[in-house]
Amino acid sequence: MNNPYPHMLAPLDLGFTQLNNRVLMGSMHTGLEEESGGFAKLAAFYAERAKGGVGLMVTGGISPNFRGRLYPQASQLSFPWQVSKHRQITDAVHREGGKICMQILHAGRYAYHPLAVAPSAIKAPISRFKPRALSSGGVRTTVRQYVRCARLAAKAGYDGVEVMGSEGYLINQFLCRATNKRNDEYGGSLENRSRMALEIVRGIREAVGPNFILIFRLSMLDLVEGGNNWDEVVQLAKWLEQAGVSIINTGIGWHEARIPTIATSVPRAAFAEITERLRKEVSVPVVATNRINTPETAEQILSSGQADMVSMARPMLADPHFVNKAAENQRADINVCIGCNQGCLDHTFQLKRATCLVNPFACYETELSLVPASQAKQVAVVGGGPAGMAAATYAAERGHKVVLFEQRSELGGQFNLAAQIPGKEEFHETLAYFRHQLSKHKVELRLGQPATPEQLAAFDEVILATGVVPRVPGIDGVTGPNVVTYQQVLRQEVEVGERVALIGAGGIGFDMAEFLSEQHESASLDVGRWLAQWGIDMDYQTNGGLSERDPSAFESAREIFLVQRKTSKPGKGLGKTTGWIHRAVLKDRGIQFVTGADYQKIDEQGLYLSCDGQERLLAVDTVVLCAGQESNRSLAEQLAEQGVDYKLIGGADVAAELDAKRAIRQAAEVVNAI
Repeated sequence: MNNPYPHMLAPLDLGFTQLNNRVLMGSMHTGLEEESGGFAKLAAFYAERAKGGVGLMVTGGISPNFRGRLYPQASQLSFPWQVSKHRQITDAVHREGGKICMQILHAGRYAYHPLAVAPSAIKAPISRFKPRALSSGGVRTTVRQYVRCARLAAKAGYDGVEVMGSEGYLINQFLCRATNKRNDEYGGSLENRSRMALEIVRGIREAVGPNFILIFRLSMLDLVEGGNNWDEVVQLAKWLEQAGVSIINTGIGWHEARIPTIATSVPRAAFAEITERLRKEVSVPVVATNRINTPETAEQILSSGQADMVSMARPMLADPHFVNKAAENQRADINVCIGCNQGCLDHTFQLKRATCLVNPFACYETELSLVPASQAKQVAVVGGGPAGMAAATYAAERGHKVVLFEQRSELGGQFNLAAQIPGKEEFHETLAYFRHQLSKHKVELRLGQPATPEQLAAFDEVILATGVVPRVPGIDGVTGPNVVTYQQVLRQEVEVGERVALIGAGGIGFDMAEFLSEQHESASLDVGRWLAQWGIDMDYQTNGGLSERDPSAFESAREIFLVQRKTSKPGKGLGKTTGWIHRAVLKDRGIQFVTGADYQKIDEQGLYLSCDGQERLLAVDTVVLCAGQESNRSLAEQLAEQGVDYKLIGGADVAAELDAKRAIRQAAEVVNAI
């Protein structure tokens, strides 16, 4: 069999050890690090990825001391008694033939607790706590604590460590003028600002010896005012090479940067060009990262010489066997990460265990799995959206005989609509994956056929994933010819005018505002236009890589009013790590937000409102209903009347915001119980 991805699957020789391929599973904090019994679960999590063929893994960030913890309960490795917990992970990974490094991360001023320290006493915009400036002696103590942490990691059996020097954490704070205002030997010139990083690297190399992987995560593009310039990045990389690093990994953007770097709206491999430039300056392997989620994207980066390795973190949440499937030429079987952040980063920032929207088994390897059914059953699944496709796939995997009914002529449900929103094109990958799985596992499809109670009564198990219908608010005139639903718009069943009012400012309203305001091809599909839209200077004419934003990105195809009854900030319920992006785009395009609206009526003149007792007419051509949805339970009611048992999942169970994460997980849980 021909090797479909020869560069991605080529081994990488580090001299003292060899990696099986060029795929690095980047650092992800899962939340298991702090759970009771979490290290045993982490061992299963990493072992599954090692079994799946990834060349090298990096753990979530572990602090070298208490002050460096991201929050008070976060993990650190400072004492010998902590080694045995980590040994569970390394033993499990090595049994599967894998290699794993532990990331050492000191939060610096990003620490969410009052004991935070930093190079200078400058508060971060994303933390409520102002840090205390480390004394010169405090810096040297911290360096020793990094070295101690690495030495303990080696005792725990890790193949190496990654020193986190990017994303705006402590070391990155020392490196940049914006956060380093010191006048001692650790501040001022680049040599002084780099001193701490280099002392840490040299100290670790001396402590652990030459046969230990030492990765430095270098910020190649800070994307903040006062960030480093390109010459400084290159000089630091050369110093790091001289100090003994094995690999230079890439960091893009500080957490406080108001530029998206890993969300689904970021084009694939948007930042690989910057890694390519650095690779020409150093001789150690360089890793490209950010929005690399398919084997063909990875292969393109590596074959074109943009990097020596590719980092894929979330893609290994989505599919732990990504590498092996690619090697076996089973691309259609890869469950591709769609960059939504809903199960991973959104959970992390809420101090919840991470998982994955498209793979509910991620981080639940010891608690949720599909095992062969003790008795094969006849299973009917009604509804071909994400919940229904997942349920049918999982049931067939367990050995049941499955029939999937879908009243429309195509599968996909709400995901077909979501995939049309600019920046959400990746959703097509999930649809393609489940369609392939349904075929592979021989699920019988009955498309364009509404299921009847009589048909369903013949099955052993009935799972209803009948989804939702748009909620129609009780407004006078809501059935008029100028009122349409969001589904009708996305299915191109109606024409939309030049002036539009959107009723409902939740996730659906924001998606519709982006869809209707976009007048070009989605910038997510055009790297150059996307970089210009967000003001990213890949030529590095300014410190931090920032430039003036392209004003054409602010042009809206329509005049749009986004209206809600609530008086709270529009989009308050959007994703923790992506909501700000959507709010910024709509603000840029001049979308007009109307809050605290009391709907009066709709007629041919437009939408009549009362806000704070003031009557107002929005003179619009079209009113689009985005006011949520209701569970579609008409079939469930018919089955109940006829005494047919069923199970509800997805939107049919709870008509919350289009929550595919909950729907797909619920599908797994329900199928496991039959």
